[in-house]
Order: sequence, then C-alpha cells, then structure tokens
Amino acid sequence: MTKETFTPDTATRRRWLAVLARASRPELEAACLLLGDLPAPDPVRPAEPGMVMLRGRIGGTGDVFNLGEASVTRCALRMGTGALGVGYTLGRDRRKAELIAIIDALLQDPVRHADIVRELVEPLSRQQAVQRDDTSRAAAASKVEFFTFVRGEA
Repeated sequence: MTKETFTPDTATRRRWLAVLARASRPELEAACLLLGDLPAPDPVRPAEPGMVMLRGRIGGTGDVFNLGEASVTRCALRMGTGALGVGYTLGRDRRKAELIAIIDALLQDPVRHADIVRELVEPLSRQQAVQRDDTSRAAAASKVEFFTFVRGEA
C-alpha cells in the first residue's frame, strides 16, 4: 500500500465487505456506474471459484462439526491508488467478486472513501437491514406454539 492509502480498522473494513458481499450483482454494477471513471484494475489474483468447508457448533457453543461445503469465489486486485482490494462471494459469480474487490480498493482511497460510504455502503446496509427485518417478521408470524398436557394423578 502507498502512504496515501486510507487504512481502515479491521472492524470497519469487515463491515463494508459484508455489506458488499450480501449485495446483488446488479446493485454492484449500478454502483460502479455511479462511481464514474475508474482507474484500470491490476489483477493480483484473478477471480476464481473454489470450495470452503462450513463448520458449525453443537448448540451454538459446543463441539465443532463439519456442516458441509459451499462454493465461493475470490478475487484480489490493485487499483490505481495502490490499494489492494479483495472480494469474496458465495457462489461462482466471478464478476461479482471483481466488483466487490474494486469497491473495496476504492474505499481505501481517502479522497473517495466518505462519498462511497455515503452513496453506496450505507444505502445498501439500510436496505439489507429492512430485508432482514421483513424476513424476521414473516418467520415470527408463522411461529407455532406447542404445549403438552401433563397427566396428573387421579
């Protein structure tokens, strides 16, 4: 990285990468169009699909077990500013991984950071929160209460 590169803390970068990974490819394509002319990306690791092992814990806190495999695509590229952007997404969508990496690299540019967060990351985050809330409400509406009768002594 160059000295001009903005270096966010890990939690902040993790947050925006999570928002970008949950966004759809059309949303990311539209966002890149809004960003205007972009420097040419220099691929460090071209987008490539692979597999990851999903692990779980019994009861959420117990012993670890292998739940199964999932396909994931990753990409790393360097933008004109010198920032290294990375993109990971579930599935085999190479273009989506590239778009995430491009936006990640641009978010590390101190000149563009605030604008991209305001115009892209925050609206996507709010939209995703509304979708999670709607899904949660729909699941809560279908909740069924079960009860059992206890046989008492006669």
